[in-house]
Amino acid sequence: MTAGDLPGIAAIAAALADRRLRIVDLTLTLDPDFPTIVLPPELGPSAPFRIEEISRYDHRGPAWYWNNISMGEHTGTHFDAPAHWVTGRDLAKGTVDAIDPQNFIAPACVIDGSAQAAVNADFLLEIEDIETWEAANGPIPAGSWVLMRTDWSKRSPELYANLRADGAHTPGPSAEAIRFLVERRGILGFGAETIGTDAGQAHNFLPPYPAHSFLHGAGRYGLQCLTNLDLLPPTGALLIAAPLKIVRGSGSPLRALAIVPSV
Repeated sequence: MTAGDLPGIAAIAAALADRRLRIVDLTLTLDPDFPTIVLPPELGPSAPFRIEEISRYDHRGPAWYWNNISMGEHTGTHFDAPAHWVTGRDLAKGTVDAIDPQNFIAPACVIDGSAQAAVNADFLLEIEDIETWEAANGPIPAGSWVLMRTDWSKRSPELYANLRADGAHTPGPSAEAIRFLVERRGILGFGAETIGTDAGQAHNFLPPYPAHSFLHGAGRYGLQCLTNLDLLPPTGALLIAAPLKIVRGSGSPLRALAIVPSV
């Protein structure tokens, strides 16, 4: 059987061609000013994004333009593999080069917490919020991404990390909510518009950083620094989130895309 024999593939291709389906870019642009996660100074830092021109149609290379780039794996819009966290350290296929590519394309459920995050930087998604969403949209299907919309990606760079003396103040899921999504709903992964899948103050939670702990301990994935979640419907989007195939990589920057019906 070839791709031409599959009516579903042909229908999707036709719908993309005539714009009945559209692509929404969920990726923030990487540049040297992109904020990176800030850890206590005694811990190893994550390198920011750096770009260095090699040649641009000049004496260094008359017919070509290219750059050297460097960054930490968890920079910009990026993918967290299970091996990123200690709870997933011993899991098979826990690094980005070993993950089944079938898991890079899956449906997405978008839970809107933007109104709450606008008035409370420490807003936490709770089980009650998930149940309210499900009452309107149906149960979250197993194997789906859950994306937490906060419109945090619309903030200016200087307000994005929202650092104070006691650390970052950014929204995220409560420990109970992320455990519910992983254990009761069987989600594939969780995505956020902030630098991490956890809330900024999640070092004070039990367990600390519960999104990382529960997701990666169960072999699930995380997406951070997403944008344009306001352009996605609550259900009906297909998310494409394929990290770079880095040997033994704990994560990777990526181009996250969603396929959605045109309106």
